Amino acid sequence: QVQLLESGGGLVQAGGSLRLSCAVSGRIFSIGTMGWYRQAPGKQRELVATITGGGTTNYAESVKGRCTISRDNAKNTVYVQMNSLKPVDTAVYYCNANVYVPGRFYEDYWGQGTQVTVSS
Repeated sequence: QVQLLESGGGLVQAGGSLRLSCAVSGRIFSIGTMGWYRQAPGKQRELVATITGGGTTNYAESVKGRCTISRDNAKNTVYVQMNSLKPVDTAVYYCNANVYVPGRFYEDYWGQGTQVTVSS
C-alpha cells in the first residue's frame, strides 16, 4: 500500500515560480528513481524531470534551465522548483516513483496529479 501525495500546485502568473512536493508513504523497502511528468488536455504525458537514488538528474529540454529537481530521502519526498513559468507549462503534474516493496523487485507508482496553471 504505497501512496504518492503531491502538493504545491496552483495558479501563477507568467514569469512566476512554483515548488511542487511529492511525499511517498506506505510499506517501502527503498525508492529508486523519482520524477515529475505533466499532461495537458489532449496531449500525451511527458517528462519534466527525474532524479535517481544516487542524485543523477535529467530534464526535458523544454524546462532545462528553469527547473530543478531534488529529493529528501529521509522524508521520502521529491521536489521540483519551477521558475520563469510560461503558459505552455500549464498542465496536470504527476509525481512518479520507482518503489521497492517487500516481495517485489520494484513497482512504478503515480500520484493523483496536481494542477499547475500559468496565466498570461
